[in-house]
Amino acid sequence: MEHLLEICVDSLESALAAQAGGADRLELCGSLIIGGTSPSIALVRQVMEQVHIPVNVLLRPRFGDFCFTPSEQEATLWEIEQCRALGVNGVVLGALLPNGALDREFLARCVDAAGGLHRTLHRAFDVCRDPFEALEDAVELGFDTILTSGQQAKAEQGIPLLTQLVQRADGRVNILAGSGVNPGNMEKLAAAGVRQFHFSAKKAVESPMAFRRQGVPMGLPVADEYLREYTDAALVRQAKELLAGL
Repeated sequence: MEHLLEICVDSLESALAAQAGGADRLELCGSLIIGGTSPSIALVRQVMEQVHIPVNVLLRPRFGDFCFTPSEQEATLWEIEQCRALGVNGVVLGALLPNGALDREFLARCVDAAGGLHRTLHRAFDVCRDPFEALEDAVELGFDTILTSGQQAKAEQGIPLLTQLVQRADGRVNILAGSGVNPGNMEKLAAAGVRQFHFSAKKAVESPMAFRRQGVPMGLPVADEYLREYTDAALVRQAKELLAGL
C-alpha cells in the first residue's frame, strides 16, 4: 500500500500551501488552535473552488468532549448535507456516549447522511473506553478511516497501540496516524505498519497589526493572538519526499 499524506488546515492560505507542497489530501477544519472544529461553510466553499486535491471536512460542533447534545447532532447532520452539496471528498466525525463507547446510533445517522463520501472517525477514538471495541464498531458502521494517536498525546508515544490497531484492522479500515506527526518520526511510524500520516506542517507568522493592545485577550490568554499559524509548503514537500523513499 502506498503512503498517504493528509494535511490538516484551517484557512484557504494553508490549503493552497499544502497543495503546493504535494499533499495527497486535506482535512479542512476551523480553529486548529483548540484542536479543530467545523469550518464555516463559506471556508469550505472557498477551498472547494480553489483546491483540486481531495478535501475531507472535520465536523465537530465545539471544543471539548465528544458527547453531543441533540441540537449539536442536528447541526452536524445539516453540515454533512452542505458538504455533500459542495462536492467534498469526505467528512471527519465522531461521537461518544457518556460511558465512553462510540455513539453508534448517532454515527449510523451520520454515515447514512454522508452517502458515498469518504468517512473518517476522528480522534474521539483516542478518548474512547476500548480502542479494539471502537475499531470493530467503526468497521461495522462503515467508516473508511480511523484518525488516531494510539490513545496518547502524541502518535509517537502511541506506537505500541498503533501497531496493534494496524494488525487488528487487517485492511478493513485505514489507520491514519495523527498528533505530533512530522518528518522526524514518520519513519518510526512507518516501521510500526502505519501507511497514512496526518499533520499540520504549520509555521508561525507574525500578524500585520502594528498597533497592539496588550492585556485584552479574546479568549485564549495562553496564546499569542498576534501570531498566526499557516501550513508550510516546504515542510509538506519534505514529508512527501521522505515518504516516497520509504
